[in-house]
Amino acid sequence: MKKIGIFFLLISSLATAQKSALEQKINSITKGKKATVGVSVLGFENNFKFSKNGDKPLPTLSVFKFHIACAVLDLVDQGKLSLDQKIFFKKEDILENTWSPIREKYPEANVSLSLGEVLDYTVALSDNNGCDMLLRLIGGTETVQKFMDSKGVKGFQIKHNEDDMHKNWKTQYENYSTPNSAVLLLKKFYDGKLLSKKSTDYLMQIMIGTKTGTNKIVEQLPKNTPVAHKTGSSGKYDNGLTVAENDMGIITLPDGKHYAIAVFVNNSTETDEVNCRMVSDISKAVWDDFNK
Repeated sequence: MKKIGIFFLLISSLATAQKSALEQKINSITKGKKATVGVSVLGFENNFKFSKNGDKPLPTLSVFKFHIACAVLDLVDQGKLSLDQKIFFKKEDILENTWSPIREKYPEANVSLSLGEVLDYTVALSDNNGCDMLLRLIGGTETVQKFMDSKGVKGFQIKHNEDDMHKNWKTQYENYSTPNSAVLLLKKFYDGKLLSKKSTDYLMQIMIGTKTGTNKIVEQLPKNTPVAHKTGSSGKYDNGLTVAENDMGIITLPDGKHYAIAVFVNNSTETDEVNCRMVSDISKAVWDDFNK
């Protein structure tokens, strides 16, 4: 029994030392930066946990498109929606002053896209018009909130769509998640506790194909590392304020194990380059820590 006790004490000491070393690295990255930085890390197989401002509610921006996609795919799992069903975009559905690869491809709109295509645009390309179309399809942000609540997701709130946030940027603060909530949600998703296996695999592949935020958590990781992630970015507002520069995802290690990471940069007056580099550097520090 003594040997078992000593073994667990040793494991605990090693874990504490690992967290301490990682904390020092991350603190050195964020030191002196005019921003609030939230970080959460969760090892799936070894249950390693680390957080900095992990329970602080921070604006999600487009990270919430993952939550929306889950709510949509839950309705697909229930047979209420189909990935093949067509969604018609009228001209008035394609707002001009917003990020929208759909608009770039179909500037005159009047086009029908499958639900699967709209999901891909919304998650992998972070399309704001696609996002709001999905919300209209499922009954608004309330449907997303109810779904997350039903799955026991804490520390998350969604009240406004993309159009709302563009009309009044301060409403961005009312869509939030804690970093700890984000990684716990990703673990539930990975474990198949949110969606069917088919829908889980489907959304995982879309996230691995994410094309936004290549200068965030994926930037310094080895090429071809599987990263299923969702980014979010507010842009600049009054006095050079960045409400959020975010990224969260599931990363597959060379040994086949996994961890979830969320890095949310909030209320920053640093440049876009500095904000994104913080996310990138923190991601690299975590990767190095897992691959020692």
